[in-house]
Amino acid sequence: MDPVLADDLSRLPDLLQSARDFAAEEVAGIAERPVARPGGRPGPVPLPSAGVGAEGALARFAERWAPGFSGSAGPRYLGFVTGGATPAAVTGDWLTSAYDQNVSGGGDSFATALERETLGWLRELFGLGGEYGGAFVTGATVSNTVGLAVAREWLGERLGVDVSREGVAALGPVDVLSGSPHSSVTKALSVLGIGRDRLRAVPLLPGGREAVDVEALAAALEALGGRPAIVVANAGTVNTVDFDDLRAVAALKERYDFWLHVDAAFGGFAALSPAYAHLVDGLDAADSVCVDLHKWLNVPYDAAVQFTRRQDLQVRVFHNASPYLGLPSGEPDFLHLTPENSRRLRALPAWFSLMAYGRDGHREIVERNVALARALGERLSKAPELVLTAPVRLNVVCFTLAERPTRERIHALADAIAAGGETFVTPTVLHGTHALRAAFSNWRTEEADVERVVDAVLAGAARAEA
Repeated sequence: MDPVLADDLSRLPDLLQSARDFAAEEVAGIAERPVARPGGRPGPVPLPSAGVGAEGALARFAERWAPGFSGSAGPRYLGFVTGGATPAAVTGDWLTSAYDQNVSGGGDSFATALERETLGWLRELFGLGGEYGGAFVTGATVSNTVGLAVAREWLGERLGVDVSREGVAALGPVDVLSGSPHSSVTKALSVLGIGRDRLRAVPLLPGGREAVDVEALAAALEALGGRPAIVVANAGTVNTVDFDDLRAVAALKERYDFWLHVDAAFGGFAALSPAYAHLVDGLDAADSVCVDLHKWLNVPYDAAVQFTRRQDLQVRVFHNASPYLGLPSGEPDFLHLTPENSRRLRALPAWFSLMAYGRDGHREIVERNVALARALGERLSKAPELVLTAPVRLNVVCFTLAERPTRERIHALADAIAAGGETFVTPTVLHGTHALRAAFSNWRTEEADVERVVDAVLAGAARAEA
């Protein structure tokens, strides 16, 4: 054994304690560290021939790289839709690395059974029945890809084509209909060979909504002349957290032949609150569902889940036909359900957080985040230089400059806000208008953070105008 590696093994408890102390110090200061770290990156150094050991590596990381890491796990990082990591989730994540389980199959460990238990808890949280099979994946992009891959196989079933064997070309042109799809949907269509251009934009409800007009969707399905299609419904759009009427969309299946995939990446968590659960009414009518966990569940990256009613088709797509792995059984191993074979036990941080805080604890996070988003929206709407581009429907505040909201001015504002180090928001475009998004999903965020975000945004606007 390499002598440096042997020394690390002999000192492993001390090394873990050093890492624990360093991590604890970093986490303790997360609320006050600069939220964003633009620019000033260190240059690369050569790979050492002789290693410096784990303690030396930690020292070099602390010196060169740690100061430049963002405060994305902290309470005022409002870019994209970024959760943090609850204490219990961090505990589970550390143990995930310590145990280093490969949950591709379940013949040698309890790990896959724990993942199935966690999936069952999540099904219950989102109001999905036991007929839904599921698996953990890296994020919403892969979850959407898996769901649409199963939808592609369903299309083949309807048209008498075995897509997994004959290829997507045997299907001919595929029609995918959606109102405000996330960009990961077009990426998935590209990966799956369906094609980005096969996505058909369906008109939205009037009044600046991002929700699909169900009557327009019915007309688009009617125009297909009976050819089966894929409909991607949205439960929480990225700009304004708008929701399609899932129950009304699902009711169209009585007249038209389509696979209903619901992208509920973070909006699905509305189901946890009695005040907002109506937004996801009808989720249980979907054929496949995407939910991201490293957003509002506040578990570390990367973690998401996918669910589908047709796990038989999912196995047809993703099964790994190898003598040493065996054939899929009645309860197929996870390697037969997603693009991955080997993967880490992503379920453990989620299991820890769900066990530690339960339904009530996670509901409180959701409801507090929504209340804080509304408070920020109210404060920003009173600033003469800013205007909201949409009502605050759930946990995202979308706003822009009251005058001349050009791309250049909006990006300059985003850069000025990030440079202040107090908060981080991301640019977007809503109905042709350049704007900024502030997304609340972190378990740490409190009322005092909203005040600091308001001050930071107004100060950024002043700097951008200077």
